[in-house]
Amino acid sequence: MKKFFLRMITVCTVTAVAVTMALFFAGCSESSGNPNESNNPNTPNTTNNPNNPDNGNSAKNEMVQIPGGSFQMGDTKDEGENDEKPVHEVTLTGFSMSKYEVTQAQYQAVMGSNPSYFDGVAGRKPASGEVQGNRPVENVSWYDAIVFCNKLSMAENLSPAYSISGSTNPADWGNVPESNNSTWNAVTIVSGSTGYRLPTEAQWEYAAKGGNGSPGNYSYAGSNTAGEVAWTSENSNDMTHEVGKKSPNDFGLYDMSGNVWEWCWDRYGDYPSEAQIDPTGAASGSFRVNRGGSWNYYVVKARSVYRGTRLLYSGSNYIGFRLVRP
Repeated sequence: MKKFFLRMITVCTVTAVAVTMALFFAGCSESSGNPNESNNPNTPNTTNNPNNPDNGNSAKNEMVQIPGGSFQMGDTKDEGENDEKPVHEVTLTGFSMSKYEVTQAQYQAVMGSNPSYFDGVAGRKPASGEVQGNRPVENVSWYDAIVFCNKLSMAENLSPAYSISGSTNPADWGNVPESNNSTWNAVTIVSGSTGYRLPTEAQWEYAAKGGNGSPGNYSYAGSNTAGEVAWTSENSNDMTHEVGKKSPNDFGLYDMSGNVWEWCWDRYGDYPSEAQIDPTGAASGSFRVNRGGSWNYYVVKARSVYRGTRLLYSGSNYIGFRLVRP
């Protein structure tokens, strides 16, 4: 290369050399990087850590392994609502769960758009010192969430979890419905699939409570003091906040209580009294479960056992989601 550049210098003007050098280094910059990175154009940018305030807008999805075990599902502290009972034993197979709620940067990278109300424009800017792209995505329906799951799975060469009308490719499903849709409601989980999905209600509560035996028996995810772990109407200043700013629970999961409600897979229904193994919710029903409370709700709804419900085609600026994998 030295001989090449010496030869160039002898025959070119200073200006031409400068141009050549600029082009050379631009080409080097484009070809450098992690040799293990996928060249798949559908692979989202996942190079940053969403809990690092110095990295800008992150699109990384960090997972935490949740070992299997058993716990008492429901209101063991007699603090809440009738639908949090009867308390019953649930045993779960191990799984992995997102350390954080899905962020706006992650959603933008996978879906190509950001539906969030708290989008950073005037009047919706993040709190001082917080990164806009690291705020949780919200204003997403349950339908939106399952599309995201399959698109991210496909981008990472995982087998997608959800199938509609025999296809796991969201491109075949048509536009995301804005009203109740029987075809989309008939979505199934592909047996043996390895891709991302929404947690079941039991997985969500088990993870929020800290796993096998619910260590600590906390009211909220990791604490008996809501303000330590949750953004609610009492401390949020009427906005969402960057993920990971409050203390995590025993599994190292952030914002399981507060910030935004989180969609679960399950249809809403009454709890059984008998013990269950890997339950997936009611067999029928128009409402899907959401958990965790949010920035604009009282702390009582941020309890780990509180059960929220919503029509699955309906999003709002206080509802987001996080992911699990087998």
